[in-house]
Amino acid sequence: MTGLDWTVMAAYGGVVLALGAYFARQQRDAADYFLGRHQLPWWTVMFSVVATETSALSVISVPGIGARSDLGFLQLAIGYLIGRIGVAAWLLPGYFRGEQETAYARLEARFGPQTRRLASGIFMVIRAMGDSVRVFATAIPLAIVTGWTIPVSVIAVVSATLIYTWAGGLRAVVWTDLLQLGLYVLGAVLTLAVAAQLAGGADVLLSAAREAGKLRIFDFRISLSAPYTFLGAVVGGAMLSAASHGTDHLMVQRLLATKNLQSARKALVGSGLVVVLQFALFLLVGTALWGAGIDDGISPSDELYPRFIVEHLPAGLAGLVVAGLLAAAMSTVSSSLNSLASASTHDFYAPLSRRNDPRHLLAVGRWMTLAWAGTLAVGALSFSSDEQPVVELALSIASITYGALLGTYILAGIAKRVTQRDVILAMLLACSAMLVVVLFKPGPLGTLAWPWYVPLGTLITVVTGIASSWLRN
Repeated sequence: MTGLDWTVMAAYGGVVLALGAYFARQQRDAADYFLGRHQLPWWTVMFSVVATETSALSVISVPGIGARSDLGFLQLAIGYLIGRIGVAAWLLPGYFRGEQETAYARLEARFGPQTRRLASGIFMVIRAMGDSVRVFATAIPLAIVTGWTIPVSVIAVVSATLIYTWAGGLRAVVWTDLLQLGLYVLGAVLTLAVAAQLAGGADVLLSAAREAGKLRIFDFRISLSAPYTFLGAVVGGAMLSAASHGTDHLMVQRLLATKNLQSARKALVGSGLVVVLQFALFLLVGTALWGAGIDDGISPSDELYPRFIVEHLPAGLAGLVVAGLLAAAMSTVSSSLNSLASASTHDFYAPLSRRNDPRHLLAVGRWMTLAWAGTLAVGALSFSSDEQPVVELALSIASITYGALLGTYILAGIAKRVTQRDVILAMLLACSAMLVVVLFKPGPLGTLAWPWYVPLGTLITVVTGIASSWLRN
């Protein structure tokens, strides 16, 4: 890293901190801090959703997947779009009936307060685990580029993100997401241009990639073990997206911050279209890295893009791309901190303490933000790198509970006989079963591809809930 690279990164950090300071003055109470007083424009929320779900995992791992395979990962993005359309049509209307501070308030109305707290608790545990992986993933390129150790890199990422999130709340998070999205997309475009030039030009690169089968998108095989078949990616991707954007408070919080249902729908479906284009860009970056001969076949795929930054990008541009990687990580971590603090404050602290003063909850929310920042840092330091791309690892972890959450919302809509006891039993059984499947891979389920985890968890939840209601009666 040259002095120019450090200057570029410092300039990015200065702009982010300035945004946090600006929005800190607008925080009057918890409604401002957690939901932007429901006044955020739909297009800012749309880009914030994209930036939040992208994280450093996509920026690092997806190019590695493209370099080592083909464009089949893009099938998953098609499923993501289908899932969002379903959420916009069937789940979103329920969130705009009355005042709801979190995604799980509606479960209380249907089943009771214990269901709300259980769902919120599941969200917090799995969100902390998944985002710990994301922080660890970001520390990899930062350590490679700067020479810092992984622990120092983890602390740097979390600390920098905490400052503006703690001060500015959701408004600062969303508007900073716009800056960060533009930065890492620009970095990817410039990287694609440099790598394509090293490969002999765009025409030579595309011709070689086509002959090698690197541009294939669709795989119509029927297989439960191949991760990126059309059926698995579309069905699994749609259900994963329905769970993450319809039941995960990290995303629902943003949609609740829009002015009305119509704005939320435009933000959600629009984000699906943007994600398809974004994944295509990241995969083509990986194709260009392959064409430039960057892949030695030995290094983990997650290191290909960071090493290209260090070894091939000119001064200044390298700093810009690294800033883009940090931006992708910080957009997800900041969103996670704010949503975790929101769920902790509204789903646990407020009802248990019976203190609902908005200004008091603002203070509590900021302390919760600080506590969750420490939790993510500790969690990130507990992971170690392996051969599995970190984007797959994080999505696999999230899938432990996503099926249970999605199944619970399905039960709320289709099974009137199901009570709070039935749904709690179903959620606990589904989460326990998926924990074993994902982490221990027993028997015939050991070869199940990760896109099928959410469909399996959803099926277990729905069947268990309905069976329990009939056996009880």
